[in-house]
Amino acid sequence: MRIPAESSVPIRFQLFLLEDGEKKVAETADTRIPSSSLFTFNKEDHTLGNLLRSRLLQSPHVTFSGYRVPHPLFSKFELRVQTDGEITPRAALVQACRDLVNDLGTLSREFTKEWELRKMAGEGTNGVEK
Repeated sequence: MRIPAESSVPIRFQLFLLEDGEKKVAETADTRIPSSSLFTFNKEDHTLGNLLRSRLLQSPHVTFSGYRVPHPLFSKFELRVQTDGEITPRAALVQACRDLVNDLGTLSREFTKEWELRKMAGEGTNGVEK
């Protein structure tokens, strides 16, 4: 008997909806390396992992930041953060999240402004594009 390929793939909505009692982020302190923690993000993927990793590396207090996806069929990634000890890994992560929210707000405003300018410029040519 052949099992359909779809049976091993999770249902779409299960990839991003948290189950009862499931937390979005869990922190585990790394006892082997000082000022280091492992954050497990549930129902997230490479998009957020890479954004956070790159933003964390811009901080002068972060000495290491990297992420991995344990299994490609499950929406989960692990982010390891090590700091110089002046701030905690959690504080560095919270600041990186705040910075990303500000950056995305700026991107949204700039995109909307350019979109509106293009619409106004298009109306001046009676809808004829060059």
